[in-house]
Amino acid sequence: MTIRQALKQKNKLVQELKELNLRLQTNNSVIEGNSRDYSAKETLNAIYYKVNELSGLKTKIHRANTPVYDKIFLLSELKSVAQTLRALDCTNGIAVDFFARRSESQIVKNSEITTIERDTEIKNLESRIEQIQDELDQFNSVTVLS
Repeated sequence: MTIRQALKQKNKLVQELKELNLRLQTNNSVIEGNSRDYSAKETLNAIYYKVNELSGLKTKIHRANTPVYDKIFLLSELKSVAQTLRALDCTNGIAVDFFARRSESQIVKNSEITTIERDTEIKNLESRIEQIQDELDQFNSVTVLS
């Protein structure tokens, strides 16, 4: 099984666990006289089984990813920087202070990074993120779990 296949399997197991957890919550305590669709004890056993399966799979993925952790961590940090830049206030000039009591309150702002510079930086980051993601996708599609 490749990392790519393992990641798909991991997502499937996570979804199955969510469904089992919901089943446990809705079938443990029922109104007297009503039928119970699923056994809570059997469901709990199934949860433990899936948790063990998921834990083992995550461990294998973790070990197989060792050679590319630098890229994985860089990808995460670059996405964080891009998110920060998207929220960056680049206002230059007069701006309305929406938090002031009077609606006519105006303030003057001066940004060091302009909107155009911010947008260009975001596009550059997105290109770099896409490049790293492509490299990881390639690695994941050919690397076999041991």
